[in-house]
Amino acid sequence: MTTYRYQAVDGDGVRQQGLIKAESEEVVAQDLAARGYLVLSIQESAGLLDGLMRRFAQQKVRRMDIIELANSLSVMMGAGLPITTSLADIISATPNPTLRNILGNIKQEIEQGSTFSDALDRRGAVFPDIFTRLVRVGEETGRFEKSLADVAEHLQRVEDLTAAIKKALIYPAFAIVTTLGALIFWLVFVLPQIIGTIKGMGVKLPLLTRILMGASTVTQQFWYLAPLVVAAAYGGFRLLKRSEQGLYLIDAAKLRLPIYKLIEYNRLLAVFAEQMRILIVAGLTVDRTLGIVSSVVHNAVFKKAFDQIREDITYGSTIADALRKHPVFPVMVVRLVGIGESSGSLDNQFSFLATHYLKKLDEISDKLGKIIEPVVIGFIGVMFAVIIMGLLLPVYDLISAVGKG
Repeated sequence: MTTYRYQAVDGDGVRQQGLIKAESEEVVAQDLAARGYLVLSIQESAGLLDGLMRRFAQQKVRRMDIIELANSLSVMMGAGLPITTSLADIISATPNPTLRNILGNIKQEIEQGSTFSDALDRRGAVFPDIFTRLVRVGEETGRFEKSLADVAEHLQRVEDLTAAIKKALIYPAFAIVTTLGALIFWLVFVLPQIIGTIKGMGVKLPLLTRILMGASTVTQQFWYLAPLVVAAAYGGFRLLKRSEQGLYLIDAAKLRLPIYKLIEYNRLLAVFAEQMRILIVAGLTVDRTLGIVSSVVHNAVFKKAFDQIREDITYGSTIADALRKHPVFPVMVVRLVGIGESSGSLDNQFSFLATHYLKKLDEISDKLGKIIEPVVIGFIGVMFAVIIMGLLLPVYDLISAVGKG
């Protein structure tokens, strides 16, 4: 198929342009006409240049855009409106031109006989997999608007989870960057001037001062090695993640790192509980649900546990008993899952767990500044105490020599 660049005017008189893959210009013209566009020009794409231009010109479809789409569709479908009419109203009210164009294409495919889930599946780079899966379940069970409402609720929880993690990490990142910046500034600009003045007085420099001078000299002469070391470390990290064993070691280390493990561990438990909740509500079997959760959890330690749990359940074990074999799952999770299995309220128990761990993440993000602050202040205090001692020791020696003379 060939990529064509088009310019057209939509039904509201707004000029539109973009790229379409099609077998011929005639197919492109028919496609645009079906959308209600008045075609101005159609040209074969220049290839790489147009691809780059499209990438820079496209506005990113954010998760909140998808949440609003799912919410709006759920309300409109619940009111009895046909999906094509609902999509047309949403398209006219969508400010994001990229999403508007995507929804226009989806609407056209539905009018040509495609299902909504199939149209979403062809755009997996925009719509998350869980969106497509739940919509397909809704189409098969006749609970379409309920599935859309579940999608919106799930994505909103994921958005809250992402916001909590960012909030938790922003202070440590800021503290580390500013501390390193202050250290480099002292070593490169301040210390050489002060120590140079002291050396000019002919004072014998003590060991600590000579160490600081050496650190300052190395920093000035080999500063360019710092980004190279960072790049090499990043490259080694990426290379290690390519092997299954290396990825497992990295993910296991994340669960042991001081402070960071609080964020990572609660994030993984929140993702696990939320994914289980939404997929069970959608009517998927536990075996299939665990397979999906294993693919989206993004931690090799938890993934290995899920694969073993899935195997145990296949051989007749309960979910709670299978979870109990793995220390990564706390007692509360095992206990509530057991209660949910025995009472038939598994989705409610997972909903409680997801809310609980999201709340814990919020609490951690609020307290993390107080946890990190003493560590940062202590490090800065020790660092500047060493620097000041290195500067004052030769001054003290100079004053002592003058006093004796």
